[in-house]
Amino acid sequence: MKQLIKVVLQPIHKDATLRVTEPRVFSNHVAVEFKRFEMNKNDSYQNYIELMAVNFEDQTTLFNFVVKQGNGVKGLIDSGMSCVPKPFIQPLSERIATPNARTCEAAQPIDLSQLDGPHHKEVTKQIVKASETLGVFQVVNHGVSLELLELLKTSAHEFFAQPPEKKAIYLKEVSPSKLVKYGTSFVPEKEKAIEWKDYVSMLYTNDREALQHWPRPCRDVALEFLKSSMEMVKRVVEVLMENIGVRLEEGRMNGLMGTKMVNMNYYPTCPSPELTIGVGRHSDMGMLTVLLQDGIGGLYVKLDNGEWAEIPPLDGALVVNVGDTLQILSNGRYKSAEHRVRTTNMGSRVSIPIFTAPNPSEKIGPLPEVVKRDGVARYKELLFQDYMYNFFGQPHDGKKSLDFARAD
Repeated sequence: MKQLIKVVLQPIHKDATLRVTEPRVFSNHVAVEFKRFEMNKNDSYQNYIELMAVNFEDQTTLFNFVVKQGNGVKGLIDSGMSCVPKPFIQPLSERIATPNARTCEAAQPIDLSQLDGPHHKEVTKQIVKASETLGVFQVVNHGVSLELLELLKTSAHEFFAQPPEKKAIYLKEVSPSKLVKYGTSFVPEKEKAIEWKDYVSMLYTNDREALQHWPRPCRDVALEFLKSSMEMVKRVVEVLMENIGVRLEEGRMNGLMGTKMVNMNYYPTCPSPELTIGVGRHSDMGMLTVLLQDGIGGLYVKLDNGEWAEIPPLDGALVVNVGDTLQILSNGRYKSAEHRVRTTNMGSRVSIPIFTAPNPSEKIGPLPEVVKRDGVARYKELLFQDYMYNFFGQPHDGKKSLDFARAD
């Protein structure tokens, strides 16, 4: 439902400017957008305010405002919304009960600088153990400058602070480049409840195209983050491959990590965090993910006993988690991390992940050396493109996406 209300003010000078700095809210479910225009009537100027009242109790209107028009969850909060609309309220089984959950072993970071010293074996064991159990660990001395990490968080806030129309140009249906996509939630059209997250994703092909097409507020720092992280990512993969008796040729390694993407995620402050989730239960589809958290925190990983533990943010640290592809290649030896993100009313949170995954045309399946040792292939060989299409075609549902690759 939309109402159009015109309020005629007293005539003012035609060069005067009427400024409305904050949107007004008539109720918890009606947001009001202000626009100014002038009309000439009998040689005198009248100022009008056009108020477009949007009824957020109508779920189609709400969905269009947030998702289709690109206002995002941030636009919802900026409109003055003080309660969580029904489409964002998660089923009881998906809610995160408390922000005061236990912390996991990943609270202790791994010092990657020790890989080149006398403690090489010890550090290797730490990486392997984390990858075989939790599927996630934190690293320090990773080769990415601390100054860059701070600039990344700042640039993420700058991107999402832009007016909605500046971000909406990157909506999937209208984006001027296939390399950039802006949106809300994961697959909002298919989800039982929408996730409380806006994002922009930037696919890497080469430096020239990244600088040409990635959004100006974040392109330079995002590109530097990607390039300065890749040596560390390859080193970790090499450690994990050596542990299972595999030495990948350079061409195969490049093919398995040929798809690279930087995301910037924005989780607006939420009036009722206990009702919502920032990201639902899932594992990542690729090889390894590198994630920068800000100081607010909210990342949870599922433990073997079914409980959830928080991975606390550590100054200067990056989170590394195993993806489905690495679990498949290792025949289940390494575990992709099932994780999720809570929301908070303490402030708006940002996180910046780098996703590394195979080229779409790359075949993935248990590596022959591992199958020979295990005596059985637990996953079938398939094109990564097929796995990717299945992954993005379904809402988040734990590690269910791996079923697509399981051997018959």
